[in-house]
Amino acid sequence: MGKRYFGTDGIRGLANGDRLTPELALKVGQAAGTRFLNGGHRHRVLIGKDTRLSGYMLEQALTAGFTSVGMDVVQVGPLPTPAVAMLTREMRADLGVMISASHNPFHDNGIKLFGRDGYKLSDADEEAIEALIEAELPRAQHQAIGRARRIDDARGRYIHAVKASFPEGARLDGLKVALDCANGAAYRVAPEALWELGAELVTLGVEPNGLNINDGCGSTHPEELAAAVTASGADIGIALDGDADRLILVDERGRIVDGDQILALIARSLASAGQLRGGAVVATVMSNLGLERHLAGLGLGLVRTPVGDRHVLAEMRARGCNLGGEQSGHMILADHATTGDGLVAALQVLAVLVAQARPASEVLHLFDPVPQLLKNVRFERGRPLEDPRVKAAIARAEAELGTRGRLLVRPSGTEPVIRVMAEADDEALVARAVEDVCEAVRAAA
Repeated sequence: MGKRYFGTDGIRGLANGDRLTPELALKVGQAAGTRFLNGGHRHRVLIGKDTRLSGYMLEQALTAGFTSVGMDVVQVGPLPTPAVAMLTREMRADLGVMISASHNPFHDNGIKLFGRDGYKLSDADEEAIEALIEAELPRAQHQAIGRARRIDDARGRYIHAVKASFPEGARLDGLKVALDCANGAAYRVAPEALWELGAELVTLGVEPNGLNINDGCGSTHPEELAAAVTASGADIGIALDGDADRLILVDERGRIVDGDQILALIARSLASAGQLRGGAVVATVMSNLGLERHLAGLGLGLVRTPVGDRHVLAEMRARGCNLGGEQSGHMILADHATTGDGLVAALQVLAVLVAQARPASEVLHLFDPVPQLLKNVRFERGRPLEDPRVKAAIARAEAELGTRGRLLVRPSGTEPVIRVMAEADDEALVARAVEDVCEAVRAAA
């Protein structure tokens, strides 16, 4: 049975709309608190958030829910998602909560839950919480109501952990870094961490006002960062998203570098040091064929999963791999974090840049991507992928691509859209295959 509230990355929706309301947040707090109230110890939940205006509302509603069932709350304020995961484990909390809609606009928000181990909750836990949301739950006796407190040193703890991922004794002196924090959760920790390591900074997206998170900035809009890199003469540009679990880079020439190139660089670095576990990198079906070929040339495999960092992490844990990510910029380095961490990934890249003393344009472009085209087709009704015309178009495209490329057709997990992607060395063939399938979907929809 499908889940009603939880999607691919927690609960997400329009803040104060029909779905993500303070009433729901209160129930989530009560349900999740009840689910994790086990054992005789004093129970604790840690709550962080990004910089969205609605974060205040949801934080207080969640706090009321958790305390009403007897769980203590620790509020850490605006911090990246990976910081909340790390602090949940470090502070021996029973549960961690991140209030964020990641790279979405400010009017959306979301609730992500982490277990005491710092990993996102399992499907079983999410399903159990959903059942409890719908139930009448017993509240704590008046003497057992939970307490809430805000801690002030959470930012420093995360900065210390991030810097520990950087090679011991190495520094960023002499390196000019343009940094775009998307007016989001990393607007303080990222500049402070890089400054402490010695970088000269040009900062963008560090003045959040509750409404400007991801607004024309950050990893989903790196154009302004690219302009700042070339205008300031920076050696490299770093773009994070609203909750800082994604990373996109810009080289000194202003060229945008996606997650596939970043994965290739970090994989090569780890492999050369004998530190890449599992003999492979885990990525999604969206990663470019050029990445797969590049890794094969290094004697490394590429394991593909469905789209979503949750799937990537699950496969990494199953195979014992310590590196995985997405073309969109999610980078998971299991030796340092339990979820995607854009700042940790950026430091691994900067470490290579410093060690090789070469321009970013040379270091960051390890392979030529195979021509890849993605189109989205919106539909109003029905199930287009079950239509015989669509099935026939997919079969034709696959036959034409053959072993020279690949075709991926999938429904969006969040909206009524069919995503059609193809890639091959022949750009004209790619365009023809994608358009043929898209036309069939339009006819069926």
